[in-house]
Amino acid sequence: MAVSPPVVLTIAGFDPSSGAGVTADIKTIAAHECYGVACITALTVQSTQGVQRVEVVDPKTVAESLQGLISDLVVEAVHIGMLGNGPVVAAVADFLSEARLPHVVLDPILKSSSGADLLDSAGTRLLIERLLPLAELVTPNLDEAGALTGMAVTNLEEMRDAAARLHALGAANVVVTGGHLEKAIDLLSFKTAHGVETETFKAERLRSNSTHGTGCAFASALTCHLAHGRGLPEAVLLAKVYVSAAIANAHPLGKGVGPLHHLYRMTQQRRTSGSVAEAEHAQSRN
Repeated sequence: MAVSPPVVLTIAGFDPSSGAGVTADIKTIAAHECYGVACITALTVQSTQGVQRVEVVDPKTVAESLQGLISDLVVEAVHIGMLGNGPVVAAVADFLSEARLPHVVLDPILKSSSGADLLDSAGTRLLIERLLPLAELVTPNLDEAGALTGMAVTNLEEMRDAAARLHALGAANVVVTGGHLEKAIDLLSFKTAHGVETETFKAERLRSNSTHGTGCAFASALTCHLAHGRGLPEAVLLAKVYVSAAIANAHPLGKGVGPLHHLYRMTQQRRTSGSVAEAEHAQSRN
């Protein structure tokens, strides 16, 4: 009998262009050999050219969806993305407080890359007060780290300061992502038996217009690696490698900022399978 893949739950908004949000998360989860299930927190009107409108889902529907999923499935890890407003944040926090699910990764999405608000001020306050302490890991980018801490976050030293502040606010472990820096640097600050330790992960910044949803893909990939039982430093490294490859293999889609190629490995596998078949055919003729 085949071994069932880890079930990964994503709690996030819906992006019709599938560059970010639950559909992008599901693709990322599938790429990491997990089974993805989703609770949609908001519907958006958007494309690669930006977000035009947001319609937040009723928090009662969110709560019932989450409860229905865990009553049927054993969830190994949880990714939290866009939440929309305070009542939805409260519903998710209530659910997680009771369910006590493993490996909760919080991607604190506050604004879209085009500047649209994706979480109101009440929701941001509740996210800090209630969700930060419930998460195993929080993954803000520079702007999000600045908004959550009230600090300027523009370089590695300020990333360290912001991570320390997030720990003080209740975050167990933090990855501040610096993909917008000239050198793409991510800082992991995590708690060990010896106290808080940090690791930096550096890479050349890719010059690409296919970067919509990089934060979602990174956080979702990281969640999957935790579901597979990997430690935080390894999970961060592998998630960073995945996102870089998904950008490098992306197709130019849309008139704005295009999506990553979340399932690029399928293309590589088809090429490998084709090469193997050709080699086997050539061998059989000899």
